[in-house]
Amino acid sequence: MIQQERGYTVITGASSGIGYEAAKAFAGRGSHLILTARSKDRLEVLKQEILTLHPALDIVVKTADLSVPENAFRLYEEVKDYPLRAWINNAGFGNYDGVGEQELEKILRMLHLNVEALTILSSLFVRDFKDIEGTQLINVSSAGGYTIVPNAVTYCATKFYVSAFTEGLAWELEAAHAKMQAKVLAPAATKTGFGKTANDVAEYDYDKLFGTYHTSAQVARFLLELYDSSETVGLVDRETFSFRLCSPQLPYAGNSEHNQKM
Repeated sequence: MIQQERGYTVITGASSGIGYEAAKAFAGRGSHLILTARSKDRLEVLKQEILTLHPALDIVVKTADLSVPENAFRLYEEVKDYPLRAWINNAGFGNYDGVGEQELEKILRMLHLNVEALTILSSLFVRDFKDIEGTQLINVSSAGGYTIVPNAVTYCATKFYVSAFTEGLAWELEAAHAKMQAKVLAPAATKTGFGKTANDVAEYDYDKLFGTYHTSAQVARFLLELYDSSETVGLVDRETFSFRLCSPQLPYAGNSEHNQKM
């Protein structure tokens, strides 16, 4: 195992879309990478693409279906001994459907991935790395994690969880004077495979169905801006598509006199 001072960045859901571009962006910064997704073939293509440009980097590929909760525990056990510096929980998928019509097997997989796996991996990373200087946890939420979108209620609910969980964790780490930072990236429509999966279709035309969107490479650049900043949230406005860095957006009862007193 290579142990380099510059450390490793873990990216889940790295085989396509935002995760794929984020891997290339962090490689450009000189970070070693641990890349995970279900498709080993796509991860190997990404690995070779990166090594062609950055042959000195160590690129570790881990195949895992994180919609199976025990796989999240297994993945963490396999990577925890690396000198981790950043963990990006990007893996996730969406669903467009009314609550009364949604296909519940798909919804359960979405809950396992978007909520359970993210919580497991975040918790384990914080437990072991919160007091290491310069560490960051970045969880990918959505503009739909701050605004409820019609026909995507359950998906938005999973992303509201991601936003609330990560913002709350950021407050918790600050109160504990931990060295780790927890951050939320909340993109709006992004041209990835998201539309196909969310709608269960073979083809999806972002130009026709959205008109305005970001590319995965643009969102990866937003991710780097968030990584470089001292702010907690990187949020895309779903009306104007402008990106801004900001403090936590959800109400926080940190100073309330009605909190539990232990």
